[in-house]
This record gives sequence, structure tokens and C-alpha cells, in this order.
Amino acid sequence: MFFRSDEDNATVVRLLAEQVRRDISFGVLEPDTRLKIDDLRQRYGGSAHSFREALTLLAADGLVEASAQRGFRVASATQADLEDILRLRAEIEPLGLRWSMDRGDVRWEGEVVASRHALLRTSEAVVADPEGFALDWDDARRIFHASLVSACGSPRLIGVQARLFGQSRRFGLAALREGRIDFARDAATAEALVEAVLAKLVREAAELLRTYILEPVTGLGHGAGT
Repeated sequence: MFFRSDEDNATVVRLLAEQVRRDISFGVLEPDTRLKIDDLRQRYGGSAHSFREALTLLAADGLVEASAQRGFRVASATQADLEDILRLRAEIEPLGLRWSMDRGDVRWEGEVVASRHALLRTSEAVVADPEGFALDWDDARRIFHASLVSACGSPRLIGVQARLFGQSRRFGLAALREGRIDFARDAATAEALVEAVLAKLVREAAELLRTYILEPVTGLGHGAGT
């Protein structure tokens, strides 16, 4: 990747961070891999200073670990890590959904329905062609979950949800690669969730979302951290 010398540094840092974030999510950069600045510059372009800032951003999101002695490395990705992330999401996202259902209007409901439809279509596509549609499917999952809390009125909750979901993405993509996702079950649960949202069934919707998130932890299915 090449950048013009007059590009704003913040934009460069953001682009570099997104490139590394994506490669961590897709397992190109494996857990516990040491991230050497010179190697990253050869791979992605950018200056050493910009990469240090980009890796610091990723460390704040929990995808990279920083050490004064050892530098930067990709954060671990154990089963315990997955369970910790999903349990936090199972508390944060239903809370955001309840607040959104209290505050959200018809436009918000439309966004939820539209994001659910996009997830359904990309799920069908990724079943037929996992490599070709993995990015689309992963992004559709992110948008669907973000839409559920988007009307909550709390920028901090929205930010926490986005960071936790970002940390869980690589687990979902790994499960996709390994064929461990029950798409029929996921589709049925998501459909019931959206129906509960539209019917204003707050408790039912929140519990469905909690179950949807926790299924990989509780053993109710073979999902990946939805």
C-alpha cells in the first residue's frame, strides 16, 4: 500500500490500523505473532511512526498487546478469551437493545430489518462460496449487531459494543473457515429476535439476543460468536 506524502497522518494511521485489524480477524496474522515495525512497513507501507500509532490503537481495542520489553504482538485467541468477550457482549448488547427499543422510532426499526435482510442474503452467499463472501458476511454481522443498539442514546455503550464485537470477529471467521456455523439455527434465532423487536416485546428480544450471543459458550449450538 502506498500513501501520498501530503496525506493527513490520522488518515494514514486509520488505514494502517484497518489493514492490520482485518488480517488479525482473518487469521493472516495469527495469535501471539510478534509485530515487528520493519516487517509491517514492508507488507503494508507507511512510516514507523504511523505504525506505532496504528498498533497503539489496536492495543486499545484489545487486538494487539504492547510490552515495553517485547514490543507489539497479536493478542491471544483462546477459548477463555472467546468466552470472556461473549459474556461481556451478552450483558452490553441486550442492555443497548432495551434502551433502543424504548427510544427507537420507525426509522430505527427499518434499519434493523434491513440489516437483518442483508445478513440473511450474505449468509446464503457465504454458504455457497465461503472464501468469496467471507468479508461481506462478516461485515453484515457487524452491521446487524450494531443496528440493534444504535438507538440506545449512549455513545459509550455503542463504542464498547463495537470494540467487543471487533474482538470477537476473528473467532467467527475461524469458525466459518472450519465449517462450524449452523446457519439455519442462526437464521431462525435472528428472525425471532427481529420479530420480537417489531412486536415491542422488550424482555423477549433482550433474552433472544443474549442467547444468540452466548450459544457458542453454553453449547446450545456450534456457532462462532455471533
